[in-house]
Amino acid sequence: MGLIEGKVAIVTGSGRGIGAATAKLLAQHGARLVVSDLDETPAGETAAAIRAGGGEAVTFCGDVTQPDFPAAIVQKAAGTYGGLDILVNNAGFTWDSMLHTMTDKQWEVIIGVHLTAPFRMARAAANVMREQAKAEIAAAGQAQPRKIVNISSISAFYGNAGQANYAAAKAGVVGLTRVIAREWGRFNIQANAVSFGWIETRLTADKAQGEAIEVAGEKVALGIPQSGLEVRKQIIALGRPGTPEEAAGPILFLCSPLANYVTGHLLKVDGGR
Repeated sequence: MGLIEGKVAIVTGSGRGIGAATAKLLAQHGARLVVSDLDETPAGETAAAIRAGGGEAVTFCGDVTQPDFPAAIVQKAAGTYGGLDILVNNAGFTWDSMLHTMTDKQWEVIIGVHLTAPFRMARAAANVMREQAKAEIAAAGQAQPRKIVNISSISAFYGNAGQANYAAAKAGVVGLTRVIAREWGRFNIQANAVSFGWIETRLTADKAQGEAIEVAGEKVALGIPQSGLEVRKQIIALGRPGTPEEAAGPILFLCSPLANYVTGHLLKVDGGR
């Protein structure tokens, strides 16, 4: 029996990296997954891996920043599995530039994916989560626990040069998380955020490798410059970056009954930076 046996979970951005590791770990502990990504191929690979391991998973691909996306993916979860218990807002990328050269488009796109999208996803999830809770309260006097986990970053608190847009969005999502916790606590919906440090994903890989995505008609390079990596390691107590699997563990904790009295919390997962 897994920690979250039978629970229904949406994980955005779960085709790769932290999202994929999270979706697989939640499935290993019994959750039924809606795997979501901008790209169908990696999403399909994550879902296939879950099914190969004996779990349940369907895919729902698209752009989380599109206004109609949140309601559609929530309906996919409810229509496929009959409800929604867990929402992990993980989708995102970086589009860096120094503040004095950052364009309005860079600002708006990153705020959109890291802050507006989680807001819309939570709002859409309310139509299922809150209504389920109300029915349970009416029938049994209390609601079953449900979970929202939003992904933040240490950039929100320490600041990273070239990431004014990202840092602002990741700080904003912490405030959003605490408001959700305050407003929906009476429905036993627990909202928490995880602030990641250096985790090995394509967003922290060598920018010189040339991996890129197309955003709003522009090519956006992924990764970071690799100069100064040893210095970065020295300010981490564990002396190394984390893996996506190590990042997924704390998310599972917050999604599980082990964290049923934890809400409005920011969990820093940064190796002791």
